[in-house]
Amino acid sequence: VETKMEIIHRLARAAEFRDEETGNHIIRMSHYAHSLAKALHQPESWVSLMFSAAPMHDVGKIGVPDRILLKPGKLTSEEWEIMQNHTTWGADILGDSQSDILELSREIAVTHHEKWDGSGYPNGLKGDEIPLSGQIVAIADVFDALTSERPYKQPWHVDEAVAYITRQSGIHFSPTLVDTSLAILPEILAIKAKFAD
Repeated sequence: VETKMEIIHRLARAAEFRDEETGNHIIRMSHYAHSLAKALHQPESWVSLMFSAAPMHDVGKIGVPDRILLKPGKLTSEEWEIMQNHTTWGADILGDSQSDILELSREIAVTHHEKWDGSGYPNGLKGDEIPLSGQIVAIADVFDALTSERPYKQPWHVDEAVAYITRQSGIHFSPTLVDTSLAILPEILAIKAKFAD
């Protein structure tokens, strides 16, 4: 199990390195996902799997060309279309596996950009058609991206990020997940501080 976990984390790091995000992004993501799953009173075994699988959400970015992935400005519609493929490429990389961790990782990779109102990608899933794992990682990923510095943007203040996520309740995110995130915000902020870049 330890070797399997190490392989998963190294593969996740490979995707992050290509995207110029820090390794701490995947560490924070794991902890956020774990805290949300726990706060939703999911079975302990599944909560633990979420901690292990969440870092694999963007593994498909390995397949995105540098000219797009590392572009400092806004993407063209053609480039954006290619970028969106990282969800299905991630699912392909993780493949059909008998491993619980890889199976959940695959589910997350392909669903973490779906939106509650059905306007997400790649499959336009709506509401609870989106697996809980994808819903959890969606909100954790957006919060971390908003509050982190990137080559193309300054970090948002926590209050701004919370306000944005609140506005996106029922649009991008599950209302239940938004409420749960707000309820455990002190825990989320403690994770953010502990694993700061």
